[in-house]
Amino acid sequence: QVHLVASGGGLVQAGDSLRLSCASSGRTFSALSMGWFSQAPGKEREFVATIDSSGGNREYADSVKGRFTISRDNAKNTVYLRMNSLKPEDTAIYSCAGGDFLSRRAWNYGYWGRGTQVTVSS
Repeated sequence: QVHLVASGGGLVQAGDSLRLSCASSGRTFSALSMGWFSQAPGKEREFVATIDSSGGNREYADSVKGRFTISRDNAKNTVYLRMNSLKPEDTAIYSCAGGDFLSRRAWNYGYWGRGTQVTVSS
């Protein structure tokens, strides 16, 4: 079993930055690919970014490419999402997820943590 806890959200202004963290316990973190997904009120969950188990491969949604960076520290069992140049449309609950392979599809992730709220004011 894997337990994921996301943190680092908050209320910021447009143009500001945030770093989200997702700490893992349980199954070996270093064997998991990790993803970040967002869900805004009234909208479906959307892919944001993913990173493979070694950190060597990363993928991003077009909407965040160049602004967000996903990274991981396997020694700390933690995956991060650095969010720069935040926009009001980035407002959502951000959740981290763990799976067996790199994927943009939420259904490929078997482990999910409770999300953290990011609110960007204009």
